[in-house]
Amino acid sequence: MPLVTSTEMFKKAYEGGYAIGAFNVNNMEIVQAITEACKEEKAPVILQVSKGARAYANHTYLVKLVEAAVIECPDIPIVLHLDHGPDFETCKACIDGGFTSVMIDGSSHSFKDNIELTKKVVEYAHDHGVVVEGELGTLAGIEDEVSHEEGSYTRPEEVEEFVSKTGVDSLAIAIGTSHGAYKFKPEQCTVNEKGILVPPTLRFDILEDVSRRLPMFPIVLHGSSSVPQEYVKMVNDNGGKMPNAIGVPEEQLRKAASLSVCKINIDSDLRLAMTGTIRKFFNEHPDKFDPREYLKPARANIKEVVRHKLIDVLGCAGKA
Repeated sequence: MPLVTSTEMFKKAYEGGYAIGAFNVNNMEIVQAITEACKEEKAPVILQVSKGARAYANHTYLVKLVEAAVIECPDIPIVLHLDHGPDFETCKACIDGGFTSVMIDGSSHSFKDNIELTKKVVEYAHDHGVVVEGELGTLAGIEDEVSHEEGSYTRPEEVEEFVSKTGVDSLAIAIGTSHGAYKFKPEQCTVNEKGILVPPTLRFDILEDVSRRLPMFPIVLHGSSSVPQEYVKMVNDNGGKMPNAIGVPEEQLRKAASLSVCKINIDSDLRLAMTGTIRKFFNEHPDKFDPREYLKPARANIKEVVRHKLIDVLGCAGKA
């Protein structure tokens, strides 16, 4: 099947109590690993490209990689989505360039200006058969040119006006998630009986209030990587220095997926799997230099991370 929009995906996800995985892609190996896992697990998927990814790999290369995945995985629905579009021009370029979904991130603007910018993108996108994700509230952290020193929770009392005035198709909200691999400071966490840092609980009260105000409307969570500790350890055991890299507990993400959250963005988990695997490979094989030799196990580990997310966290395996 050709690239699709997320409209039908989100409808089924909302009704079924699961979420679609939205995975950031930057190169061939990541695209292959994600889509092969989704093909084998019969899961719908959103492949998303950030402003940073477009600058790194070039818009055309990324689109063609995703088109190749569509050819290789014809039986699963695939969305090509712009993640954190910073302005109308970037969104327009992606809409004109083959994307089926775009996010316009106006969360750093005033409420009034966010509405104005988002509405402008929605009108152009809908005229071209493309869906739009907006955002209210900001996430802390730094990832792929998205930077906020401090986050601010979404104000539930604003969501109805925002959605009605902009016409967005989905809404990203801030309930305590954060960009990057360092989502929480150690002092924000508690220590369990095993000596492991446990992050604070997400603001499910905000999510529930938003869901009540926007019944059957798809909600999105950004900054939702769980930062798998086995790969943090692999990085650190092989020369890396990532102390206190802490992510969102997977059980909290599964709970969110069972509610109104239809899309969960996952990025750092895949990067950690790739980086940890490559570091370990070179420690064990210092004489190797062929990229195919170290990228092959990295791709395999990314694929297993994605498979785990589809089955155990998102709940979307078998939903294609």
